[in-house]
Amino acid sequence: MTEIQHVLNEERLFPPSPEFSAKARIGSMREYQQLYDRAAENPVEFWSELARKELHWFQDFDQGMVWNEPFVEWFVGGKTNACYNCLDAHLNSETRDRNAIIWEGEPGDVRTLTYAELHEQVCKFANVLKSRGVGVGDVVSIYMPMVPELAITMLACARIGAVHSVIFGGFSAEAIADRNHDAQAKVQVTADGGWRRGKVLPLKETVDAALEKSSSVETCIVLRRTENDVVMKEDRDFWWHELMAEASSDCPAEALDSETPLFILYTSGSTGKPKGIKHTTAGYNLYAKMSFRWVFDWRPDDVYWCTADCGWITGHSYIVYGPLSNGATAVMYEGAPNHPEPDRFWELVEKHKVTTLYTAPTAIRAFIKWGDEHVEKHDLSSLRLLGTVGEGINPEAWVWYHEKIGSEKCPIVDTWWQTETGGIMMSPLPGAIPTKPGSCTVPLPGILPAIVDESGESVSEGAGGWLVFTHPWPGMLRGIWGDDERYQDVYWSKVKGSYLAGDNARKDQDGYYWIMGRIDDVINVSGHRLSTIEVESALVSHPSVAEAAAVGKSHELKGQAISAFVTIKEGEPNEELRNELKQHVRKEIGALAVPDEIRFAAAVPKTRSGKIMRRLLKDIAEGREQVGDTSTLEDYTVLANLRDDES
Repeated sequence: MTEIQHVLNEERLFPPSPEFSAKARIGSMREYQQLYDRAAENPVEFWSELARKELHWFQDFDQGMVWNEPFVEWFVGGKTNACYNCLDAHLNSETRDRNAIIWEGEPGDVRTLTYAELHEQVCKFANVLKSRGVGVGDVVSIYMPMVPELAITMLACARIGAVHSVIFGGFSAEAIADRNHDAQAKVQVTADGGWRRGKVLPLKETVDAALEKSSSVETCIVLRRTENDVVMKEDRDFWWHELMAEASSDCPAEALDSETPLFILYTSGSTGKPKGIKHTTAGYNLYAKMSFRWVFDWRPDDVYWCTADCGWITGHSYIVYGPLSNGATAVMYEGAPNHPEPDRFWELVEKHKVTTLYTAPTAIRAFIKWGDEHVEKHDLSSLRLLGTVGEGINPEAWVWYHEKIGSEKCPIVDTWWQTETGGIMMSPLPGAIPTKPGSCTVPLPGILPAIVDESGESVSEGAGGWLVFTHPWPGMLRGIWGDDERYQDVYWSKVKGSYLAGDNARKDQDGYYWIMGRIDDVINVSGHRLSTIEVESALVSHPSVAEAAAVGKSHELKGQAISAFVTIKEGEPNEELRNELKQHVRKEIGALAVPDEIRFAAAVPKTRSGKIMRRLLKDIAEGREQVGDTSTLEDYTVLANLRDDES
C-alpha cells in the first residue's frame, strides 16, 4: 500500500465576508477560477505577460522559459534588477514618501525609512561593497540581528549583482564557517550584537570564531548596534558607520541577466547536511511580488507585519522582496515575542496599527499556552487579515487565531511553500476562497500540483500521497549551490518530469489540499500508512495540550508504533492525563491512531525557524544516539531533558 490513509475529518467552512470580498483584488471563487484556468492553459505566456507588466526591464527578454529538466531559465535574454524593482521603480510616484520599513528594536527604539530614504541607504552601502572589491557573482555573507541594515545589505547586494547568503543570527560559529566555505563568501557583514530577551547576543564574537575557518572572507563590516566591546582586526574589520560616512549615494542599479544568482539560502536536508538553495533574479522577483499581492490582498494603506527573521526564506520573500516590489509598508521587529512580557506582539500590533499579521503556528500555540489575558489587554481592531507560515496549523490553533486575534472577522491565509519554491504555492486568496481550519486550500495561479504514489501514478480520490508539481514556475530554485547532482537526486529523480516537494498531501472532495507531513514522517502501523500531522492535530485539540509531535518507532508486531511527545498548557502531567489523551485520540480519529506511548516534555526540539525536529525525536523514541546536523536546533537542553526523562 503506497497511499496514505486519511483519518482526520474537518468539516468547518469559513467563507470570506461580503464586505471583505467586495474590496478584495480577487473577490470571488469564479474570479479565482478564471485566473487559474488562464494560467494553467499556458503558464509560460501567463508569467511572461506579468513579467513585462510588473518588472522594469533594461532589456526585454526573448523567450519566456527554457526547460531542460531539471534546469529551467525564465525570461531568457532579459536584463533587470531586483533592487531597482523594489526601490527605484517607486521613486517617481507618491510611494516615494511612503514608509517602506517601520522598525522596532527589542528595547523599544523605533525607526522608519521611506522608500526614498531606503534607496539612499542602499545606494551608499552598495558603494561600500564595491569599494571592498565586491562585484557581480561575488558572495556576501550576512549574520545580523533583525535591523533595517539587514534589509539594506540584501538590497545593496542585489543592486550590484552580488549574491547574498543570509545566516540566521543564532547559528554557531561552526555553522557560519561551513556556509561561508561552501559559498566561498568574499565579505562578511555582521553587528557587534543584537538584543534577545533583554540580553546582548555577541554576534561579532561568534563571527570572529567563524572567520578563523573562513579562508575566502577578505573583509568583515560591523554595524554598531548594542555597543558591547568587540575586537576589530586590522585590515579585515571595518565599522559600518565609518564606511557609510565616506560613501556616495549615487549608485545606478546594474542591468543584470534574468538568471543572475540573487541569493543562496542554506537549509538542512533530511540527511542533516545543509544545502545551499540557489535563487536567481527575475523569476524569483516576479513570483515574490505577485504571490504577496494575491495572498495578502495588498492595499496601499496596509501596515503589514511578517514576524519571521530575514535569516529564513519567509523574511526574504515576505519582508524584503515581495512587499517592497509592491510599494508596501512592512514592519520589522528585532526581539522575542514574549519579552519583556508575553503580550509584546499584541502591543506592537496596537502601536503600529498593523492590518496584516503573518506568523507561525509555533508562535500561535505559544500564545495559547501563555493565556488569553495577554491578548485581551490590547486593541487589535486594525487587523483585517491573518496568515500562517512554516508548517501545517492544527485546526484548534487555527480556530483560536480566528476567534481571539481576528475577532472572527479576519480571513486566515494558511500558506504552504518552501525555501525551494521561492514563494507561496498554495493558499486561500482571502476575498475569494472559503477556508477550512488546517487546509492550505488551493494552488495559486500558474502553479500545477498533483498527488502521486511512489510509482508516480495518481492516487485515488481523497487518499494521501506525494505532493509534486508538474510544470516549472518562475520562483523555483535553480539548483543547490555547487552541487547539481544532489539537486537532481533530491527533487527530480523520484517522479519523472515533476518536482518532488518532499511532503505528503491529500485533496478533499472540494479540491482543497491538506498537507500531511514530510514523506519521511509517515507512520506505518500494521500496514496502514498514517500522517503525523493528523495524530498531532487530534492531540492538540484536547484542552490540556499546547503542542504535540508524533513519530514512528519500531514495533515487532505492528511494524511501527506511534510515539507522541506532548507539551501541556499548565500544571503537572500524570498517568491519568496520559490515558485521557489516548482515549481522546481514539474518539477523534480511531483506535488505529492511538499512540503506544505518550511522553510529556517542557518543549519539543525545533529548528530555529520553529519546525519540529522529528528526526531527533525518532532517535529518542528508538533509543538511538543523536545523529546528523543539529546546527538548527533551537535549544539543545530540550533534547537533553527528554533523554533524562528516559532514565
